Amino acid sequence: MLVKTFGSAVYGIQAITITVEVNISGGKLAYFIVGLPDNAVRESMQRVETALQTNGYRMPRQRIVVNMAPADIRKEGSAYDLTIAVGILSASGQIQSEELEKYLIMGELSLDGGLQPIKGALPIAIQARKEGYKGFILPKQNAREAAIVDNLEVYGVENIKQVVDFFNGDVALQPEVVNTRDEFFNSLTAYDSDFSDVRGQENIKRALEIAAAGGHNVILIGPPGAGKTMLARRLPSILPPLSLYESLETTKIHSVAGKLSTADALVTTRPFRSPHHTISDVALVGGGSNPQPGEISLAHNGVLFLDELPEFKRSALEVMRQPLEERRVTISRAKFTVDYPSSFMLIASMNPCPCGYYNHPEKECICPPGTVQKYLSKISGPLLDRIDLHVEVTPVNFSELSSDRLAEKSDPIRERVIKAREIQMERFGNKPDLHANAQMSPQMVRDVCKINTAGQTLLKKAMEKLGLSARAYDRILKVARTIADLAGTEEILLEHLAEAIHFRSLDREGWAG
Repeated sequence: MLVKTFGSAVYGIQAITITVEVNISGGKLAYFIVGLPDNAVRESMQRVETALQTNGYRMPRQRIVVNMAPADIRKEGSAYDLTIAVGILSASGQIQSEELEKYLIMGELSLDGGLQPIKGALPIAIQARKEGYKGFILPKQNAREAAIVDNLEVYGVENIKQVVDFFNGDVALQPEVVNTRDEFFNSLTAYDSDFSDVRGQENIKRALEIAAAGGHNVILIGPPGAGKTMLARRLPSILPPLSLYESLETTKIHSVAGKLSTADALVTTRPFRSPHHTISDVALVGGGSNPQPGEISLAHNGVLFLDELPEFKRSALEVMRQPLEERRVTISRAKFTVDYPSSFMLIASMNPCPCGYYNHPEKECICPPGTVQKYLSKISGPLLDRIDLHVEVTPVNFSELSSDRLAEKSDPIRERVIKAREIQMERFGNKPDLHANAQMSPQMVRDVCKINTAGQTLLKKAMEKLGLSARAYDRILKVARTIADLAGTEEILLEHLAEAIHFRSLDREGWAG
């Protein structure tokens, strides 16, 4: 008897429906799975057989052929176990239901019949609704993330017996219900850390406010213990809240990567990713034999923090250059290509030298001559070119640490950032892919960031006196435009330019001795 059940495969952050055809015929006992399955799919027959027998169901002792169509798409992972098991039970007459074709069924089976979570439940649910399926049956751990898709009945189940009883009409399962808008709006700004936790460092907070307002990449340079990491971790708390579209897009990426917790239905706050400096190229940008999103995609719509930047492998940093410009990463293989979005703010931190105390106001640097320049040269010019703000972080003195004066909270800073972003959204209204000043092309910089004669004179003197490189010109204008937006002025004034020039430390000749 031939029976069809339906599952799904995830490529990138999109899902493709897979038809699982199960045919049981007379003949010598044999199991065949065809349709480009990988090893995890081939091994499913052992898991399915044991799970069925453990729960009192019969595994047919006949010839069983399982075809997974389309046959030219590679099927990967263990999430098809439940799809295959239900097909076998239906083909052998142990499930009597005409409703099978109305449901998408996914889940990994344990040997006792329990269900393990799957990856990509959200994009699968979105595709199921698009194709008109009545419902989606999946492990209970994934039910909340799939249930944010409306007009689709989502049933979270714990074991295969519940599924069989449901299709046989013995048990009525309750669909998982999630109010997407309540889930989204209730925790938009639920951050664990706040800018008021940071004592002193007002100039650094100002730099991060400018970065947040214009979407600029930042590098923090300072000695150990100056507060670089503490400041970086608080950057998401002053970024504008996610829109519902951004939240869904971010959730899809985390769903595909299997990074959503059981309690989460949506990613409602800006992601903050902080990979260790030993990370590989593939783990950072994504890929692998079975392509998965990397850290830059998991940071989509949020912040990627690279602590101790010079310690990262040169090759890992260089592969970030293109995604930083294009705001997406393309993973190409012989038979397919996968795109992952990667629009993130990069914030990096580093010591000024190996010992950490170059230019320190109190401690003496013990690095040999030339070491500082060699240390800084680990960061390539093209990568540094994509970082708009170079911020020197100085140690906090005792009086600021012990002061009872309350520092400004993240909320008022975020309000100023949102107002500046609204100005930019209005400015770039006819360009849907352009949201912030940092994304402007060189031509747009010349159109939008016009300065008067006095400004041109100041910028010329700064470039000559400080030895700024040519690449600093556009960056200074972008940052000055953001500072003007924060101030609410249409023109870029001299004080805006002067502040922007201040944030090009690493471009200055002689900075590293």
